[in-house]
Amino acid sequence: MVELADVFRRHGPAYRQKYEARMLPSHLQSMRAIEQCRTEVLGGQVYYCEHCEEFQYSYHSCRNRHCPKCQWDAGEQWLKRQQKMLLPVPYFMLTFTLPDELRMVTRSHQKCLYNLLFRASAAATQELARDPRFVGGKIGMVGVLHTWARDLSYHPHVHYLVPGGGLSKGQESWLPSREDFLVHVKPLSLLFRAKFRDMLRETELFDQISTTVWKQNWVVHCKSVGDGCAALKYLAPYIFRVAISNNRILKMEDGRVTFRYKDRESGEDQYRTLAAEEFIRRFLQHVLPKGFVKVRYYGFFSSGNRPQLRRIRQLLSANLNWEETVDLKEDAHYCPSCGQVMVIKQLLPPARNRSP
Repeated sequence: MVELADVFRRHGPAYRQKYEARMLPSHLQSMRAIEQCRTEVLGGQVYYCEHCEEFQYSYHSCRNRHCPKCQWDAGEQWLKRQQKMLLPVPYFMLTFTLPDELRMVTRSHQKCLYNLLFRASAAATQELARDPRFVGGKIGMVGVLHTWARDLSYHPHVHYLVPGGGLSKGQESWLPSREDFLVHVKPLSLLFRAKFRDMLRETELFDQISTTVWKQNWVVHCKSVGDGCAALKYLAPYIFRVAISNNRILKMEDGRVTFRYKDRESGEDQYRTLAAEEFIRRFLQHVLPKGFVKVRYYGFFSSGNRPQLRRIRQLLSANLNWEETVDLKEDAHYCPSCGQVMVIKQLLPPARNRSP
């Protein structure tokens, strides 16, 4: 099977030689981390199974947030940690997408525009939800930024997971939404556009935007995603998904990379073949700025409002003790032959002077 790391190892040196002077440090760092992930370069451990006497080498992960091999494990761990925040109510997925006319400026000023995308969309949703015609109270939101479409093109948008209901102003009651409805997306779209425009006006980038963008419809979607457990499992892949997973890369030959993606309209598999240089360029445009926080919490999910979350649990009589249900052996290493827990037999130091 071809992996992203294979593409970087074979074609990365030529790409860096050609473009390194213009590449961002975060792009260079991500490329090298993915190339070295789970190889002897990073060191690791030798595990031994006392039951069937089998040895297994396990090299360290790079832990880069854009590495497809590392982020599946990260998603599983995040899912376990978030279970303590579950509420026994319906959940909704909201998606806010920046229009095409803003994407060129956004790509060149990522940290600023991504922050505005978060701030404007979260503020618009919370304001509309406080309207008594919808929820009438304070809601909670977990948001994650995505920058790609399925064919690796540039498509910045934010997904939010939102419980169906809110906390009243005096915290004396829980105000449930309808099972299949949270807010109307048309007024939410208008409010999102207005807040983004007002926030952008405070920056030096406002004059670079065509005035037509403030007159067109902005895309906002809202869909029901079931109860809390189903909603978290739905969101976890969004939180830690990278621009392309290894299982979508089909082949690499003659300087070209072929990958699979699912067509949004038909749901059928489509195939795209790109020159390796273009494939790498498309992937790197989705590497986030260093230190940028791609997962954000709002309302009663924000860190400063966790007491309100406990109050909501009391109101819902949701006495869930998730801490006791978390598997304390989540870091255990199991034997591939017999399934027993293996023990570390030897530590392998990083081979920093060697290529993977």
